[in-house]
Amino acid sequence: MSQADLVYRIFAIIFPVFSIVTVGYLYARMRHDTDMSSGNRLNMDIFTPALIFDIMSASNYALSDYLWLGLAGVAVVLGSGLVAWPVARLFGYQWKTLVPPMMFNNCGNMGLPLIVLAFGEPALAPAVILFALSNFLHFGVGLQLITQHWSPRAVLQNPMILATVLGIGVSLLGIELHETLRLPIHLLGQIAIPLMLFSLGVRMIGIDFRDWQPGVLGALLCPLSGLVIAVACILFIPLPADQQAVLLLFSALPPAVLNFMVAERYNQEPQRVASIVLIGNLASILVIPGVLWFIL
Repeated sequence: MSQADLVYRIFAIIFPVFSIVTVGYLYARMRHDTDMSSGNRLNMDIFTPALIFDIMSASNYALSDYLWLGLAGVAVVLGSGLVAWPVARLFGYQWKTLVPPMMFNNCGNMGLPLIVLAFGEPALAPAVILFALSNFLHFGVGLQLITQHWSPRAVLQNPMILATVLGIGVSLLGIELHETLRLPIHLLGQIAIPLMLFSLGVRMIGIDFRDWQPGVLGALLCPLSGLVIAVACILFIPLPADQQAVLLLFSALPPAVLNFMVAERYNQEPQRVASIVLIGNLASILVIPGVLWFIL
């Protein structure tokens, strides 16, 4: 593949993602009263769980094929937190503010469409598995980090966790859902990714550059720590080449928007977390093409 072909392929991968984000941003600029709270709640409660269940319950792949990838994904999430904790202490930031955004990246809003566009439809299954694991850790470990209180009931009541468990159960039991039932679930799931990207664009309107220092630090630390852990996993875990590529792209993603929502709910310096999340996502315009260049 020539350099020109490679540049075109990278552009073809990132353009659909960032164009939808841009549409969301421009719409929010024109309509200052844009409120995505209802759409985000629907996406977290219905559309994304439908997508997760649709993928997890499919019978055309074996979950056992992704056990090592799942282990590597968990290592990237937890390892990034271990890297971020001393960095937060070094720069004098509250670790509850910096560590969770470094651990839990934008594998939903940005990761799912990027991975599918980069590696094709077969990559959707491993991408959803990494997304589901990251969400499970976010609601299981991430909330405990901030609140110092872990509630198994709250974890199990989360629609995305329920969809993951039910989807895995259907797959393991070999249950074939009738097309009449599977089709509406599939269609609901197809809403999730475009809505995630549009919502991310709307969120970008709230970038606050007054807290630019932790935002810039997070924009560098999040992909760097993730890539370091991912490369270490690739060296020691027997992953197929296609799963190595998915893991590398997953590890380089910016902080998840969900980090801001959690920080806002528990009053954990929400404005500073918003800066970390949004500047990190803005910086991904440069980071993601570079990582794709290396992978491809």
